Amino acid sequence: MSPSRAAIGRGSAEAFFWWEGDVLVINILGKPNARTDAISKPKGRQLKVSVTAAPEKGRATDHMVQFLAREFGVPASEITVVYGRMSVNKQLRVRAPARFPAVFQQLPLL
Repeated sequence: MSPSRAAIGRGSAEAFFWWEGDVLVINILGKPNARTDAISKPKGRQLKVSVTAAPEKGRATDHMVQFLAREFGVPASEITVVYGRMSVNKQLRVRAPARFPAVFQQLPLL
């Protein structure tokens, strides 16, 4: 069973995520050309996300959005790339996530 939004916490100045109303804002360190699509541990103020897609014309970011949509239980249209479509450093906004990947469930409440 996935934790509620309240159980995920608010994030902090050092966190890789924070809430803006019902929108979860996440700083991402992307890794294209990976063996599998996966969410790893936070690295500093970013969450490491690997995808199998190649970094060509934003395709890796598009693939990442599709992957994360499944992980958060939302349609891909509910995820916005704020910046970094052509970069490994990204910021995404997820509107009203229905569930949370394991890395969020392992964080202490803030």
